[in-house]
Parts: sequence; structure tokens; C-alpha cells
Amino acid sequence: MSFKIAIIGAGSVGFTKKLFTDILCVPEFKDIEFALTDVSEHNLQMIKAILDRIVEANRLPTRVTATTDRRKALEGARYVISCVRVGGLEAYADDIRIPLKYGIDQCVGDTICAGGILYGQRNIPVILDFCKDIRELAETNVKFLNYANPMAMNTWAAIEYGKVDTVGLCHGVQHGAEQIAEVLGAKSTQELDYVCSGINHQTWFIDLRLNGRPIGKDELVAAFEAHPVYSRQEKLRIDVLKRFGVYSTESNGHLSEYLPWYRKRPDEITRWIDMSDWIHGETGGYLRYSTETRNWFETEYPQFLEAASKPIDREKRSNEHASHILEALETNRVYRGHFNVKNNGVITNLPHDAIIESPGFVDRFGINMAAGITLPEACAATCIASINVQRMSVHAAISGDIDLLKLAVLHDPLVGAVSTPEEVWQMVDEMVVAQAAWLPQYAHAVPAARERLSTSKVKTREWAGAARRSVRSIEELRAEKAALKQAG
Repeated sequence: MSFKIAIIGAGSVGFTKKLFTDILCVPEFKDIEFALTDVSEHNLQMIKAILDRIVEANRLPTRVTATTDRRKALEGARYVISCVRVGGLEAYADDIRIPLKYGIDQCVGDTICAGGILYGQRNIPVILDFCKDIRELAETNVKFLNYANPMAMNTWAAIEYGKVDTVGLCHGVQHGAEQIAEVLGAKSTQELDYVCSGINHQTWFIDLRLNGRPIGKDELVAAFEAHPVYSRQEKLRIDVLKRFGVYSTESNGHLSEYLPWYRKRPDEITRWIDMSDWIHGETGGYLRYSTETRNWFETEYPQFLEAASKPIDREKRSNEHASHILEALETNRVYRGHFNVKNNGVITNLPHDAIIESPGFVDRFGINMAAGITLPEACAATCIASINVQRMSVHAAISGDIDLLKLAVLHDPLVGAVSTPEEVWQMVDEMVVAQAAWLPQYAHAVPAARERLSTSKVKTREWAGAARRSVRSIEELRAEKAALKQAG
């Protein structure tokens, strides 16, 4: 087979390498072309060198091109994969820092909450530019695979306004299944049969079976509470399981910021999180992790390049959906996964226009969703609260309506649990001014926002958050990795 895959944001080096090697685990795909594009020439050349080394080491005819000209990369593409972070770590730092001044403590801030909503405002205009280029330059039946957060908002914009056949992909379901298999004593997730449904980062294991035997709430709670690690790391997630009756796919830290109950006061935050790793609830945890990862890669690049000389091991193909979807579409080998698509009645008690995450099957006819799923009422209520925020956020990003943007942030569950309307109005003004370089749709609103900030009497505070860790140096990271290696 011969076709072209364009990867936008290919400078996300580690993730691009994973997608690349996963796709090349499909024997029929050895003769395809990967067209890499990114705004960073530096990152682009680093990842191209790694992928070229993989191709050479495995003696493949695969072609790899790299260009900062996105339109050139998209010409003739059958598949387009996006893993962009508009504004990079600079803008992301403001997504965490500014809300902290108003008492809003986020672990990740890339889905909803104040940070995720502003992230969506930066991404959506760019997503629509991608879609315009895709419509003009790619194959007629091109499929757009979006890995970028905020997943639901980006996918919503691409489908509704970009008019491109789009599916959003995430790995939260797979990671949740791995945890469940471990606590239940299964040898692998192959022993589990499960249905997860909801919205991205708020998806729920509504049907769970181990070797055909149904697993109920009480058995699952007992299994998690007995686990020596997860009982400590996933306290909030276990509490939600006890109250809702079903397990969330999302990590302790992620889940904590989509709900109005666990991060509303500093003493409550420290009660529910665990500091052994960023993903369990640390303030700004993903920002710290991303910063350390970038610094580590820049410093240790020669080792990454050397590792690329090893043969591809098909047994280590990851559970990221992209390669499996492409394999199913091109070879008709059926793949079952969980995908982010427009609802259109797939989940009976969520709005039709929402982007849902739910089970589907892929073959040469496309992605076919399992319809007629009804969520438990509490799960649906939680999802709907987020969907309402997502809908307003997408409409604000499209229209450049700063008042609608403020209403979207005001209706966010965690923001509403912490901040007053006056604080929200000022916080949004401050974030829009700080991120103006990435928010062209709000250019007309920036002067007035800046003027309001100069006369505002709303008090803020310089606060690092309830559970902040400093970014570790390369030396500290090396020492930690060495200690883990010795202990292991």
C-alpha cells in the first residue's frame, strides 16, 4: 500500500516517534509517506533525524519529509494527524499561573476549567486553518485524527465549523482498563470486556466483565482499596466510584478539576491528591512534567537518536488508536476502540451536538459507533455540565465574543465553586491580554480589557497553589532515574 500521512505538530518528538513506529508495525504500511510539519524548524529536524534513523535501521522504503510549510505537507494526504499545542509552554504557563491568582488550582488545565477553555480559544482558530487547508489540498475522503487537547472543543470545531471528517483520539480508556485489570488480578486487559462512555476525560466504565463475569461496584471498590499503590494515588477517583457506582477513566489529577467538589479549598486539595507523581493531582503538575520532559529531551537528544537505531519490535506496538484505525480502514481487519465523535443520539441522555467518547468499530466502511447507550444519571449530569461549557467555549472562539467567553468560564464547575463573577470577569480579561498573540479573534477586545484591568479593584494574590513542586534540573532528573534503575 502507498499513501501519505501528514502529522501537524510533529515537533512533539516523543509522541510522533510512537505514532510512527506503531504505524510501521503494520506490514502493509512499509511503503507509505510521512509528511511532518511544525512551526519549529529545530524540533522538526530533530524528529526527522530520529525517524530517518528508524527507517534506515529497519531497511524500509518508507519516505519521511519535513517542512514548516503546512500546506505542502498536506498535499495529497489521506490521513492528517494533529498533536499541536498552540502557544507552547509559554501560553500554558499562563493557563496555570493566572487562575491561581483567583484561587483556582488546576493540575492539568487542558480540557475545561479556566486553563482548558483558554487553551481551546488558542487552538480553535488554528484548527479551522488546518481544516481549510485539508479541504483544499488533501485527498477527497481524507480523515483528520485529532490528538490535541482540549479534545472535545477541537473536535467539535473541526466537525461543525471546519467541515472535515474528524475523530478525536485519547488513551484514557486504555489506561483505566490497565488499572482495573491489575486490581482484579487479571493477567492482561485481554481478560476484560468493557464499555466506556461519556465525554473525553469524563468517560465511565458502565459495563465491566472479567472473563465474562460481571464486575459490580462493591467488588471494584474493594479491589482498589486493597491495592497498595492505587489506594493511595487514586483516592478521589475511588471516592467518585463509591458515590457514582462506576469508575472514571480519568486520572486522579485530571478528574479532580472537572468536578466542583474536590479542589475548591486548599485543605481539601491536599486531602484528595497524592504527590508521588504529577498525574495524581499536583498543582500545575502537567506543566512541570512537560517542562522537564522538554529540557530532558534537548539535553539527552544523542541518546534518543542512538536508540532509534534498534529494530522495530511489533510486540511493543502501543495501544494508541491511530495505527489500529488506519490498519482497519486500509486492510479491513476490524478494530474496536473508543472514539470522540459527534453524538447524534449515540448516547441517549447527552445532547446531540456534543462530542462524546464511546465505543465504536472500524473497518473499510469507516468508524461505526455502538448506538443506544444510556449513562447513569449522575454521570450524565456531570458530563452535561462540561458539555455546556464546551459549547459556549467553541462558540466564543468562533465569534470572538469575549462576553460569551466569560460566561463559559463562569459556568465551569470548578471555577464556579471557587470564584465570584467579578473575579471571573477580571481573570478572563487578564488571560486574554496575556495571550493576545495567540488569540486573533479577540484582538478587537484587548484594548478595552487592558483598560478595565488598569482600573479594577478586584483583589488577587500571588499563590503557588496548594501542592506545587519546582521544575527539577537535569542533574536532579539524572539522579532520580539512576536511583530508580538501581532500585529496580
